[in-house]
Amino acid sequence: MKINSFQNASFIASINEIRDLPKHDGIEIAFAGRSNAGKSSAINTLTRRNRLAFVSKTPGRTQQINFFRLNPVLYLVDLPGYGYAKVPEAIRMHWRHLLNEYLQKRPTLAGLVLIMDIRHPLTSLDIQMIDWFLPTGKDIHVVLTKSDKLSKLQANNTLSDVTHFLNKTYSRASVQLFSSAAAIGVEDMLSVLNRWIDKSMYGEKSQVRGS
Repeated sequence: MKINSFQNASFIASINEIRDLPKHDGIEIAFAGRSNAGKSSAINTLTRRNRLAFVSKTPGRTQQINFFRLNPVLYLVDLPGYGYAKVPEAIRMHWRHLLNEYLQKRPTLAGLVLIMDIRHPLTSLDIQMIDWFLPTGKDIHVVLTKSDKLSKLQANNTLSDVTHFLNKTYSRASVQLFSSAAAIGVEDMLSVLNRWIDKSMYGEKSQVRGS
């Protein structure tokens, strides 16, 4: 799969109920993260589209699961941001159910990109997200965004701490530094995601396609 696959993204659907998830024979890569951690900016940078995923200074803007088609067999999925206190309790509970059902039961899901602000990594909700996903046995890639906000030494120390935590808790997780503003780590993320795509489409084809 070529790296430029991510530059051909087009919006196809927003869903708010599991029953409305699109049906297709391809694979999906999902993006999740705490509200205002930089998820939308990371998606826009990855796809080289300024407003593919809406960037807002108001946390909790993404309130549905948004699907983008990259090619006939590859989809990018933008999950609702989690952890914003001003969202009504009923909405938070609905998001929790939606995320839990999608992450644990979606057969076309190849892996999860988990976005964390490098200044506030591994919050209790981030760890909960990892715990939710752990039973699937699928890959997680942690992206430490806004790394330009720290010194190089601070960023690398945080990277080391998060790597150590993941090595102890989830062997199928990887982690990297990233900054949309400074264009740090874009190629690293693309490399990881393209490995997932190749593995899902060729190495584990029967499992992903359900054949």
